[in-house]
Amino acid sequence: MKKDIHPQNYREVIFADNSSGTKFLIPSTIETKSVEKWTDGKEYPAFHVEISSASHPFYTNEAKTIDTAGRVEKFKTRQSKAKAKN
Repeated sequence: MKKDIHPQNYREVIFADNSSGTKFLIPSTIETKSVEKWTDGKEYPAFHVEISSASHPFYTNEAKTIDTAGRVEKFKTRQSKAKAKN
């Protein structure tokens, strides 16, 4: 195996799904700003994601709308204004 080709910051990171509350402990090189405690009592770098396999409709087989930016409300107000003009 070649020397000095692997990243230096490869370590275990907690990925926390904001939609479902599920957390995964996965090796990664992602840059993090926070630290959280895992079930083993140790602290690990943490990274929060909006959607993961624990909350994505493809994997959960549930149809649900995940709207973090208010896009659905904006669409509904645009549609109601358009209908009011007609």
